[in-house]
Amino acid sequence: GVLNLIVAVIVDTFAENREKDVFQKAKDLEVEEVEQKKVLTRIFNKIDEDRSGSISFPELKRAASKLAEFRHWLRVMDIDEQDL
Repeated sequence: GVLNLIVAVIVDTFAENREKDVFQKAKDLEVEEVEQKKVLTRIFNKIDEDRSGSISFPELKRAASKLAEFRHWLRVMDIDEQDL
């Protein structure tokens, strides 16, 4: 009786904590996504040299060789200059 009640409370507490943890992880991922989009927008604005609102292939190639931030993102995606 009492032991079952204690076990039930412990299991319930762990379940609540796990649910909170999953919610927090999802929230953290959303925040990270927003921040990454801001960074990528800034990078793409640097790449768009003629301010046309579009990135041409020559602009992309130049950025891949000259813009360290962009090279980092390409490296994360396992893309190097030869792949472009």
